[in-house]
Amino acid sequence: MTICNKSHRYNTTFINLPDDQGGEGRHKCCGCAYDQGYQSGLSRTEQVWVNLHVLPDSQAGTVRHKSPQAAFAEGYRDGMRDSYRSVG
Repeated sequence: MTICNKSHRYNTTFINLPDDQGGEGRHKCCGCAYDQGYQSGLSRTEQVWVNLHVLPDSQAGTVRHKSPQAAFAEGYRDGMRDSYRSVG
């Protein structure tokens, strides 16, 4: 799998995500999971689950050992909220 080198790996927003060191989400980039969720929410898709298989790995910065599922959920919420702002 590829390794994420994006700067979002050091975003302090991700510090508050729950720790997760097990399962399929282990070592997946939470910044990329957040972005995936944000795009799903912004377009109001009915897909409300993270696709772990396409996420790059990352053990750097604030995303290390954090939950990609929780990151996706936060991104989805933020994207959904922003989708309403752009409409009206």
